[in-house]
Amino acid sequence: MFGKEKEEKQKDEKAEAQNETDAQTTEESEDKTEAEAESAEAKTSDDQNADGAEKTEDADSKENADTPEAKIAALEKENADLKDQLLRRAADFDNYRKRMLQEKQDAFDYGNANLLKDLLDSLDNFDRTLEAASTATDVKSIVDGIKMVNKNLVNMLESKYNLSSFGKEGDEFDPDIHEAIGMQEGKVKKEQLAAVYLKGYKLKDKVIRHAKVMVVKPAE
Repeated sequence: MFGKEKEEKQKDEKAEAQNETDAQTTEESEDKTEAEAESAEAKTSDDQNADGAEKTEDADSKENADTPEAKIAALEKENADLKDQLLRRAADFDNYRKRMLQEKQDAFDYGNANLLKDLLDSLDNFDRTLEAASTATDVKSIVDGIKMVNKNLVNMLESKYNLSSFGKEGDEFDPDIHEAIGMQEGKVKKEQLAAVYLKGYKLKDKVIRHAKVMVVKPAE
């Protein structure tokens, strides 16, 4: 009988200990839940305060931007920027204009540099011919030297600069390219060149000098 009472007492003590443990667990859970709720409430409050502050700043900024002083300042800044851009473009245009004028002047001053450089060879050959003529005893050699210089000069002008001569006796008279300085009648069917006093020249297809000629026309 004593053993049974002891056993029941142990069961009661065990149950009481379990109840205390459950109560402690429940209390801790409630404390934890309450702490989390307070933390969430504090965070929500902080977020609301931050949003409110940002909205207040945006409102203040917008309100400041709408003031006459702010508008005037913005317009003055825009005007300064536009003025700066205008001055820069004006300076760029002025530099471009000066550069174009300089290039045009250079083209005018030195446009014939290549031609003159090519003519130097012919001038050198003429100098050599004149030097040889001062001591030469054979007139034919001098004439041959001059003909050679003339041929080289003509070939250079024709091949490199498209310069060509025209006007030979017997050619048909063309008032667009020939300048008649005299006229006579003859046994011809059409007007033609009786003599050429000065050859004409073309640069490509453009006449740069008319040929001066004597024209023979059909007899009446």
